[in-house]
Amino acid sequence: MGLGSVDQLEGLGEGAQVAVAGLGDHDQVLDADAQLAGEVDAGLDRHHFAGREDVLGVLGDARFLVDLEADAVAEPVAEALAVPGGRDQLPGNAVDVLGLDSRLERRQRRLLGLAHGLIDCARGLAGLTGGEGAGAVGAVAVELGAHVEDDQLAAADLALSRLGVELYASGGTAKLLREKKVPVRLIEEYTGFPEMLDGRVKTLNPKIHGGLLALRGNAAHMKTIGEHGIVPFDMLVGNLYPFEATIARPGCTREEAIENIDIGGPSMLRSAAKNSQSVAVVCDPADYPLVLAQLKKNAGNLDEETMKELGRKAFALTARYDAAISNYLGAGQGGVEPFPVTFTAQWRKTQGLRYGENPHQAASFYADTGLPDEPTLGGAQQLQGKELSYNNIVDIDAALQLALEFAIPAAVVIKHTNPSGVGVSKRRLLDAFKKARECDPVSAYGGVIGFNRPVNSETAREIANTFFEAVIAPSYDKDARKILSTKKNLRVLATGGVFRWSNARTFEMKRVSGGLLLQTGDRHVLDPKDLKVVTKRKPTPEELEALLFAWKVCKHVKSNAIVYATKDRTVGVGAGQMSRVDSAKIAVMKAQHPTKGTVVASDAFFPFRDGLDVAAGAGATAVIQPGGSVRDAETIAAADEHGMAMVFTGVRHFRH
Repeated sequence: MGLGSVDQLEGLGEGAQVAVAGLGDHDQVLDADAQLAGEVDAGLDRHHFAGREDVLGVLGDARFLVDLEADAVAEPVAEALAVPGGRDQLPGNAVDVLGLDSRLERRQRRLLGLAHGLIDCARGLAGLTGGEGAGAVGAVAVELGAHVEDDQLAAADLALSRLGVELYASGGTAKLLREKKVPVRLIEEYTGFPEMLDGRVKTLNPKIHGGLLALRGNAAHMKTIGEHGIVPFDMLVGNLYPFEATIARPGCTREEAIENIDIGGPSMLRSAAKNSQSVAVVCDPADYPLVLAQLKKNAGNLDEETMKELGRKAFALTARYDAAISNYLGAGQGGVEPFPVTFTAQWRKTQGLRYGENPHQAASFYADTGLPDEPTLGGAQQLQGKELSYNNIVDIDAALQLALEFAIPAAVVIKHTNPSGVGVSKRRLLDAFKKARECDPVSAYGGVIGFNRPVNSETAREIANTFFEAVIAPSYDKDARKILSTKKNLRVLATGGVFRWSNARTFEMKRVSGGLLLQTGDRHVLDPKDLKVVTKRKPTPEELEALLFAWKVCKHVKSNAIVYATKDRTVGVGAGQMSRVDSAKIAVMKAQHPTKGTVVASDAFFPFRDGLDVAAGAGATAVIQPGGSVRDAETIAAADEHGMAMVFTGVRHFRH
């Protein structure tokens, strides 16, 4: 008896016939396009299939044997099943009947509404190759809400199709696949329900979710989906409507945002992910090559770990998606309020750390799931060196954020999140680095470097002359990489891309006991036109250039912060003191170059004139500060006494 293979089934056309062989008294031949008018008695028994390449499906307890010449099949099958030992006449790997000693009972059962539904069921249960692995793939639902590169999707689905997999998709996705010559069946043809309500309802149907949720090892589940003509899908390829991209567009209305909330997509992903021991759920286009390669290598099966990981990623995606919706809807009409009623965010673990800030603390590093279009530590690549530590990561990010402040070539040296030195140069990055290191060579030892330009060989050679923990830059040329590779423990990171801030709104978070502080990022850029000269003397052009440079650095120093600088380098940095006057004194004490002729930046106002008196005594000639103290008049008078120029910014840069 010639039983149909999966490939033969693909060629089954209109008018083809299917032989239905049951364990009871009834075997029947059905036209593939005919409505079943009656009900078929089938004997009840347990079963499973050792080889699915011959037995293509099961509905309840009936076996379905497909052949293009079904007239020649039905009678021999019936005869074989009717006599003791007759099953031995069937192909050796076709059927393995369990529980033959159990009592058979008879009951009425409706098989299918349409014969082609029976074929769908057969196809789905057949799997790809006849293997019994949990990850065997035979029927795949494809549902895409967000943009995926057309050729990328078509190539993946065409590869699945050529592996013998049957694809199901709704209107838009099906149209795309058919345009790319990929065979696909419309979801509405399978479910018997058209897309409705302007596409809002497409896949919310028991014939979809039943096929995703049915437990393959549960006989009752398999019998139920069989009775209702439900295909047990082996894979779901899907993503979601682009809600986050929609609300990020300027002028997006609430109505537009609501219309881009996907309902069917997350529902399908969750159903498939819940059943990930049997259903592969592929929601990330980056996984297409991996999945296809494993299917080809493992005869149409995915291994258990891959199935679990795909399921985990699907739940992570739907959690992030729901979080974006919740944050948007909780942020008032149109999402204009920056802080929603409830705040939910998601990060992905990128690295386990040996320990945290101290050896007795455990730690891991998590990156944003949606990285902004700008240099970030979460998106940087480590090119060489020892594993990053918790403190390395904190310091490297501090270096990166300060380096982003400058438009001309700049170098930053960070120690314990504070800049020990910063330099800029319109000529060479090497010159900027030397200026930064020379500000405080003792503190620079064992520090972290940040650059805002690609590192070349001459700069790399100078880096190699001092012990540093890490360096981060946009990129490194070939010779620089070779030179730095001699420092095997030096952690070298590259951000790639364009080195500048994006226009994306950023948030900073700080945990407190029992809560979370959330604020917008401090990306204020000072416009020189907004400066208010409050002293009798105005700053000279060179002093103004130095003041603007010092102000950028001071913004990144822990409060209370005082910075002495010239127009292209820091000279002394006083950080993190409980009184501002002490920071002013420490900055002078740390200075390795003369402070005479420098300017001074203060992150907050001078509460008394004493800090300004210290600066004047060190030889500083100009001051930049926010202003706003009740004793501003006293401080202004002190500056005038010393012949200093002073400007108010009206902006404070506390950093705790």
